[in-house]
Amino acid sequence: MPGEIQQGIGRAASVLEALGASTSGPLRASDIARATGLGASTTARLLGTLEELGYVSKLAAGPAYTIGPAILALSSAGLNQNAVHREARSAAQELAHRTGLSVNVAVRDGASSVYLCHFEGSLAPKSHTMVGLHQPLHASALGKCLLSGLGDDERRELLGDEPYPRYTKNTLTTFEALTADLARVAERGTALEDQELALGRLCVAAPIRDATGSVVAAISISGRLTVMNDHDLDALSEELVEVADRISVGLGMISAIPVR
Repeated sequence: MPGEIQQGIGRAASVLEALGASTSGPLRASDIARATGLGASTTARLLGTLEELGYVSKLAAGPAYTIGPAILALSSAGLNQNAVHREARSAAQELAHRTGLSVNVAVRDGASSVYLCHFEGSLAPKSHTMVGLHQPLHASALGKCLLSGLGDDERRELLGDEPYPRYTKNTLTTFEALTADLARVAERGTALEDQELALGRLCVAAPIRDATGSVVAAISISGRLTVMNDHDLDALSEELVEVADRISVGLGMISAIPVR
């Protein structure tokens, strides 16, 4: 029986993941079955149970499903229980308003970063939220900040075999190149992402630390290259470091951290 329960939970999770990964909006049961590899009857049974629990919603206009209100409620509760989110939310929102740019806060989730906060300034509007989105550590400024708190052996194990996935011609795909860049992060106190994850995009990030001095999160300012070039990057970096430091103090950091 425990094995059957575990299998059922795994199948339900795969249905929710398929719905969450959809880029075309609501999915029909047949679409979900194809995406998960489950049988039609199994998929229908799972959807019925998940709908009853509020984890999925069936559209009244047609036989298609979306993520349900129970998932939204759990996501909200999870964010509110996260200490980094609580400390960073207001500061990140104010920074986005002052600069007019996008401001994101992320933590590490295995070999990627996941956004906890996402705010848009007047110069960087988006039609979607970035909260919950995962990004590769080696190709993003937020990820570099999160990697800066780890030792070489930890980074090697975390990132896996070289070359690392390439997203643009600027992506750092070797451990040697990434390590050299992380040395500059330690020296500057900020990480730069210059069209490494997406062409036409520039991002600067700063690490956030907890009471022990460990890097537990990062905060970034980003925007289109043409928009960012209209700003003083040094001034933006200084402001970003100040905000990151304020959040770190809120998390309990009270002493200076020596550079590795």
